[in-house]
Formats: sequence, structure tokens, C-alpha cells
Amino acid sequence: MDAKGKILIVDDNEDVLFALNLLLEPHVEKVKVTTQPSRIEHFMKTFEPDVILLDMNFRRDAISGQEGFDCLNQILGMDPEAVVLFMTAYADTEKAVRAIKAGATDFIPKPWEKEKLLATLSSAVKLRQSRREVKQLQARVEALSGQDKEVPLMIGKSKVMQEVFTTIRKLSETDANILILGENGTGKDLVARSLRFFSPRQQAQFITIDLGSVPESLFESELFGYEKGAFTDARKAKAGRMEVASGGTLFLDEIGNLSLSMQSKLLTAIEKRRISRLGATSSIPIDVRFICATNANIRQMVEEGNFRQDLLYRINTIEIHIPPLREREEDVLLLADHFLEKFAHKYKKNIQGLTREAKQKLMRYSWPGNVRELQHAIERAVILSQYAWLRPDDFMLTPQQEKSAPLDEILNLEELELRAIKRALKRCAGNVSSAAELLGITRYALYRKMEKLNL
Repeated sequence: MDAKGKILIVDDNEDVLFALNLLLEPHVEKVKVTTQPSRIEHFMKTFEPDVILLDMNFRRDAISGQEGFDCLNQILGMDPEAVVLFMTAYADTEKAVRAIKAGATDFIPKPWEKEKLLATLSSAVKLRQSRREVKQLQARVEALSGQDKEVPLMIGKSKVMQEVFTTIRKLSETDANILILGENGTGKDLVARSLRFFSPRQQAQFITIDLGSVPESLFESELFGYEKGAFTDARKAKAGRMEVASGGTLFLDEIGNLSLSMQSKLLTAIEKRRISRLGATSSIPIDVRFICATNANIRQMVEEGNFRQDLLYRINTIEIHIPPLREREEDVLLLADHFLEKFAHKYKKNIQGLTREAKQKLMRYSWPGNVRELQHAIERAVILSQYAWLRPDDFMLTPQQEKSAPLDEILNLEELELRAIKRALKRCAGNVSSAAELLGITRYALYRKMEKLNL
């Protein structure tokens, strides 16, 4: 027996328990025994056995096996993946067939043959391990894929964002490879999820990999997988992200970070639609839709020889450019209201909205970190604010990032007034009387305006 595991033995005969414990102890990780079926639930919760050896009869002279079937139902009710081996001195074909149909893994007659019992138990332990690995893989795929149950929420009324939404809708019936370009924080991952959601592969897996965080030494094993023994720590085979994504969508974020050698291997996989695990002697066919993203100037990288032109052609059948937030001013307050509602609910804060002055401050800021920075700014303000309305002081923004539009483009009277007062104060080195004279108003009128504008 070459498979270790934890074994629970349930039998009313203490001699049987002693003999099995003596036989199995050298071959397994741990053994627990009990004569009481009522203790099964306790051991399943505390001991978590890999295999349960279960007697079919517990009452004197009982031969029907019904007690064993009742226990089996209880076990499978607690863990549908449980591996149960029935044991009985009254074995017959009909009972064995019924046991298997009821969910038992195998049937061991008493008295047992030592080698046959060990072989059966070894197979049962391996089955349990396989079931556990499958379950872990499914959980991993789900975690990696971030399956969207609802439409990914993309917010924007600006013309440039409406064009992005239109492009996504146009691509809803295609499997074309997409390249998403945009600065950090613009929402490239959200666009990728929307592309997947509005596609024929909506129900299939969506696997992501941030190429900026994967060391080059691990790139092949992460993307293509490996066979057992392919390298020192490869104790068992592992499927790569590309293999797991087959039938669905693979999102390669920050593809501009790939080295030229890795670009070559990725290109070969995309062109041939086949991959080979590390250490494998054969290739595996794949059916993957590629969505890639980068904040780099990819065409400049091609010109400088840092990115393969043929790979660029393969990944950008369609190209989508996500504009920075400073180019979509109409969306700033729309996004701010959305994040305010989200975080007020999350942190259980009774915040009604933004004051007019706070809105003006957000609109004057250039948002170098884009939507992600705006989201963090609103979250921080919600957490720290003690008022029902967020005020300018609640936002700790970098002063030099405030933008200034040409005066002839500004039509808002309050904004014009604010800028005129700031310029006058700056020219007069902060002297209010001199600034008021420069503006053609009284000093008291200037004080009132400064108080109103929160200066």
C-alpha cells in the first residue's frame, strides 16, 4: 500500500477493530476506531477521515445490512465526496450492487484477505485525494475567474466612454482577440470582464493573470503548467492557466511586461492553439479567447524592438482605448456619487452627498491615478468624515495636480469669481485690502466671497 491517509473504522466487534488497527497502522497516516455508529458524525468533524471502513450490521444476528445503509446515507449527507468501504460477513452479489448504487466505493467481505484489503484501501485513499484535488481545482478556477453573476458595472456618460460601450456591444457575437490600452486605474480589467460577459463564452471560465507580477522563471509553469517531476518541486502535475481557460477567456493583464523570449512562447501557443506542459512529451489542444491589456505605449515598444510586431498583430484584432479620467470630466461626479453610495453603505455612514465646494474641488483635480484614485479618495473621505455632507477638507488631494482650464473656456460664474480672487490674492501676496482694490470691491465684500468659496 503506497497511499497514506486517515482511516475511520466503524464496527461493533472490538476484535475486528483491534485486528484492523494492527494491520493498517504501519500503512496509513492515522487510524481511529469506534463501535458506535452514533460517533460517526463526531469523527467526521474532528478527525476528517479520508476513508471510512463501515460495518453493515450492528445488532446481534442482523444480516440485512440496513443499519449500514442508514449510516452511509448519514455520511454522504455530511460529505457527498466521502469514500466509504462496506464490510460484512454476509456478502452477496445483490447486496454489493445495492451498496455501490447507494454511494459506497467498494465492498469488503469478512474475513478479508490481507493483500486484497490493503490494495482496496490504497485505491480508496487515492480516490479521496483525487476528489479533493478536483474540488480544490474547481474552487481555484472559480476564484481565479471571478465569475460575474451580473453585468459588470461600467459608469460613464461622456462621449468617449459611450464609444467604448458601443464597441463592447458590437463585439458581443465575436471571439476576436482584444487589446485594451489605457493608463493605470482607468478600468481595463472591468472592460475585459464586460467583453467576456457580452460574448458567446459568457458561461465559460474567465481566467486572469497579471504578467507584471509573475517572475520570468515562473511564466511557463503558470501559463502552460507542468508534469510531475518536471523540476525539483514538481511533486505532482499541474494544469496551467491557458489549459484551465480552454473553452473560455484568458485575460493577460500588463502584457507589455513580457520579455522577448516569453513573447515568443506565447506567440507560438496562440498561433498553433496547442500547448505543452513543462516536462511533457505531447501537446494539448486549447480553445482560448485572448484579451490583453497594457498601460505601455505598445507601438513605441515595437519600434524600439522591445515587443514583437507579429505578437501585436495576433492580440489586437480589435483595439480598445480607455481614456484617462481627466479627458472625461462629465464622469467625475457621476463616479463620485456611485462610490459615495457604495462606501457609505459599506461603512454604515449616514452621508447624504457632496457639498458644492467639494464637487468643485473634485472637478478641478486632474486625477493622475484615474478612476482608482477617485475611488480611494471617496472611500477615505467617507471613513474620516464626521458630517452628513462631504466637504473639500475631506479630500486630501495633491495640490499640484489641480488643473487650470483657460479662462475663455470657463462659463461658470462662480468658477470665474473663484479664479479671479485667487489670482488677485496671489498678486497681492495675500493682502486682502489690496486684492479687494484690485478686484474693484470692498474689503468686506471680498471677505464674504472668500467665506462663501471656502478660501
